[in-house]
Amino acid sequence: MGSNSHFDGFSFCVLFWFVFLGTSSAQLSSNYYASTCPTALYRIKNVVANAVVKEHRMGASLLRLHFHDCFVNGCDASLLLDDTSSFTGEKTAGPNKDSLRGFDVIDTIKSQLESICPGVVSCADILAVAARDSVVLLGGPTWAVQLGRRDSTTASLSAANREIPNPTMDLSDLISAFSNKGLTAQEMVALSGSHTIGQAGCARFRDRIYNDTTMDSYLATSLKSNCPTSGGDANLSPLDATTPLIFDNGYFKNLVKNKGLLHSDQQLFAGGSTDSLVTDYSTSLSTFYADFAAAIVKMGNIGPLTGNNGQIRTNCRKIN
Repeated sequence: MGSNSHFDGFSFCVLFWFVFLGTSSAQLSSNYYASTCPTALYRIKNVVANAVVKEHRMGASLLRLHFHDCFVNGCDASLLLDDTSSFTGEKTAGPNKDSLRGFDVIDTIKSQLESICPGVVSCADILAVAARDSVVLLGGPTWAVQLGRRDSTTASLSAANREIPNPTMDLSDLISAFSNKGLTAQEMVALSGSHTIGQAGCARFRDRIYNDTTMDSYLATSLKSNCPTSGGDANLSPLDATTPLIFDNGYFKNLVKNKGLLHSDQQLFAGGSTDSLVTDYSTSLSTFYADFAAAIVKMGNIGPLTGNNGQIRTNCRKIN
């Protein structure tokens, strides 16, 4: 997952989703820190806002951290752990190496929260809230983040390599990867809309622009100047070249025109079972916003550590 106007029905849709989740999300609560750290959400929002104003791309980077964390053993901030003598962390996994960003922003948030509410707010919750705030700052929808996750005391490099979807996947593999996390094909398409912001390195789309005849030829030609046949692996191109800094439905409009940057992007609109969803999202911004908000709430509820499980890390990069 690499790589961001509200409407009257939005609140109802999200409320309905919370009710639908029922007991599975009963351990998490949107007002979890109301008494223990009442300014937590304000503090997080302020740091994220400063970071995104300084560099708009950071919004996509913070959203991606939440995705890549939740897909490996649940939303437990295992992604943030540095390597130790007892385990190798997830930062050097194939989908993460040299592409994950924003750790310094999370560190700043954690440091501020520790100064006012020591040992209270988890790193996993910080990731979830920072993702929401990033989307909102870039013009996207808002939602009530469910809180109360605790942090893991270990990480898994092998699970990160195995479970995070990669840009070469075909539609069937993408559907399976999300299904393994309890997410439907519709939720997969909605969450893929996060690629309406952010950028990808040349190495992740080189094969598509040189060998995939389904890609819009003008776009492929324009990308080759920044992505040669060899070298330049880290050269960046926007996932949505039309409105790369706005969380809108431009990503889906591009797919309908065969202008998806990644192979995995275009697979969502390539004559398969998800074509109609892409068409719907490309023509209705409100439908995409509602479905994205509902899906990311559900994703944020993948395997959270609660109760006495895990810990509240003082430093997000290492266990206490």
